[in-house]
Amino acid sequence: SAKVVIRGVSFHPGDSYHRMKNAILIADEFIRMLPPAETPAETRGREGFYHLDEIRGNVERCELFYILRDHDSRILERRKETMLEASDRINRLYAAPGETAAEVEITDSYENMIGQILPDHAYLLDAVREVYREMGIVPAEDPIRGGTDGARLSFLGVPCLNLGTGGHNFHGPKEYISIQSMDLAVEVLIRLASR
Repeated sequence: SAKVVIRGVSFHPGDSYHRMKNAILIADEFIRMLPPAETPAETRGREGFYHLDEIRGNVERCELFYILRDHDSRILERRKETMLEASDRINRLYAAPGETAAEVEITDSYENMIGQILPDHAYLLDAVREVYREMGIVPAEDPIRGGTDGARLSFLGVPCLNLGTGGHNFHGPKEYISIQSMDLAVEVLIRLASR
């Protein structure tokens, strides 16, 4: 994740000529410095992205909250560098001597468990596939493009799989799951636990 803080300079609009630096407008410039085709709405599968999740601000200070994702750790590192480079450009354009107009704080929150943890615990995947086969379920083994509790737990020493629940439209206003899907998800868990 990345938190970007943009600092502006506020003046009364009637007396702001060449003095006001609107943090909201500067934040807009920062946003446009990132690749527009690399957002969640423009990527899929194992393609990574910059996800602008929240903005707060006014003329003097604007905060941007990003989620950075990629299944390739080298590309993820490049995404972090791109954020820092955009911050440097904003500082060159808008910072007064000895000050900063943009600051980026990057925090590693979720790592790629499929590439780093789960290969050592393949029996977990095998058990799930076997239960699905028994139940006549054809699994869709698609990558999770966001962060998961399972990823955090896996890196804390508890290897976790992301099992489908049968839900739809996650994190949206029309998120739902049917009772039938919930029943199947429970049955999968019971069968896994019995192993």
